[in-house]
Amino acid sequence: MQLPSSIPLAQSVKSADRALAIVDLVAAKGFVSFTDILTALDLPRSSAHGLLNTLHKAGWLEHDPSTRQYSLGLRAWQVGQMYTGHNHIANAAKPVLDQLALTLGETVQLARLDGLESAYFAISQHSSEGALFGSSVGMRLAAHATAPGMALLSNLEPMEAARRLANIPEPRLINKTVVELSALRERIALAKSRGYAIDDEEYLVGSRGVAVPLTSSTGNVNTAISVTMPSSRTTDRWPADILLALVEAAQEVRSRLGAREASIAIPRP
Repeated sequence: MQLPSSIPLAQSVKSADRALAIVDLVAAKGFVSFTDILTALDLPRSSAHGLLNTLHKAGWLEHDPSTRQYSLGLRAWQVGQMYTGHNHIANAAKPVLDQLALTLGETVQLARLDGLESAYFAISQHSSEGALFGSSVGMRLAAHATAPGMALLSNLEPMEAARRLANIPEPRLINKTVVELSALRERIALAKSRGYAIDDEEYLVGSRGVAVPLTSSTGNVNTAISVTMPSSRTTDRWPADILLALVEAAQEVRSRLGAREASIAIPRP
């Protein structure tokens, strides 16, 4: 389909970028006012009005006149339901995740890398305290601050991981979040050599996580499996005391996917 001759290509692309940014912002925040959108995305008022009207009419956004806030519309849900790219991995992994969650009594997650965020698409939980730390299905978390994210970054070629980290400023979520580029590169290299990554209260105070990547025989299935748990339930042997069970679960998922096993160093108690 050709664009109308009155609309320059560069302008149309910019409008598409802005529209997608609005949808992403509303998805992340839940409910957003017009002023919030202007401030967060630094948009011209006239352009924002036009884009919001277009998204609202197309069903991507809903608008509540009483609160003057925008939220995701039915069209966003419909399109989301059509995405099936992760289904074969999720279907193969879910029984394994369920069993691991039952065995450990903790939260087990499956995440994929999208830019510099971990997108969670399968979660199993069997916790006596019912504490789900840090994620829910559909949530996207900063990769540099979570065990699954670091495991996923370690699954990239080193130059690609460095490029992503250098091009996107990383937020310091809490005091223990590592944001320095050199330190992040060292942590990614360590995760790659070990075959697993950890998050020791770097995303959320009181939460620890350990993750291993899933590697295919033809390249990278950039997916990671992780165990997240309250720090209060970890021992002085963590993560060694749960890593073997996690590794075995990851290898079972790889087997179901027809992928090779990865080399993972198990820490000695």
